[in-house]
Amino acid sequence: MNDEQLLRYSRHLLLEEIDVAGQEKLLRSHALVIGAGGLGSAAAPYLAAAGIGHITLMDHDQVELTNLQRQIMHTENSVGQSKVNSGKQFLQQLNASIQIETIEAKATTALLDDLLPSVDIVLDCTDNFASRHLINASCLKHHTPLVSGSALRFDGQISVFDSRNAVSPCYACIFSPDENFEEVSCSSMGIFSPLVGIIGAMQAAQAIQVLLGFGETLVGRMLLWNARTTQIDEFKISRNPECSVCGKAH
Repeated sequence: MNDEQLLRYSRHLLLEEIDVAGQEKLLRSHALVIGAGGLGSAAAPYLAAAGIGHITLMDHDQVELTNLQRQIMHTENSVGQSKVNSGKQFLQQLNASIQIETIEAKATTALLDDLLPSVDIVLDCTDNFASRHLINASCLKHHTPLVSGSALRFDGQISVFDSRNAVSPCYACIFSPDENFEEVSCSSMGIFSPLVGIIGAMQAAQAIQVLLGFGETLVGRMLLWNARTTQIDEFKISRNPECSVCGKAH
């Protein structure tokens, strides 16, 4: 690190769990943030501020006025722009020394096959089961750790799925792709503005912990945040040997 970086990240360097070696590892890391909406608007800025050296933002959508209630990477001047371009401008103003790449597209298996070999961690900040299952399967295929978050109304959840760990479940161990879950969205159900900030910031924290290997990550655990009662519940999750994605037969 140069002198400017030593000063910028000095508060990280004071933490023995990070120190100079850890910060240098973050600067060499590549994080893929899929979804530049509510969760991504909280996760990506903290990754950028923390010094993740290469961040790729992926989203196919444009900024709408209704997004501004919670998607803090975007401003009134961003309405009508692509979310990834708006997000890139925000992140570059936050930390001009890191590389911000944008992909204005939906996640597909082919696209992730191209990207994941060079990615160190994926943050799933999408809002539907189909995307989550696709991302989960791709991360399993490439042995890329995945930080998964979701938020709706007053309820949020977060977990980490890391196929490099033999006992780690995958997303499909909990939510089977063979089941028909009813898709609901914040456009029809509503969402509490700070909730996405809480869950997204947790995703960034978990990503940094996974990259540096300190503390206890949420592998094998899921946190549920209830914003109405300000209560956090945790339950343990195990790998399902009959899982149609990561089970013995697969």
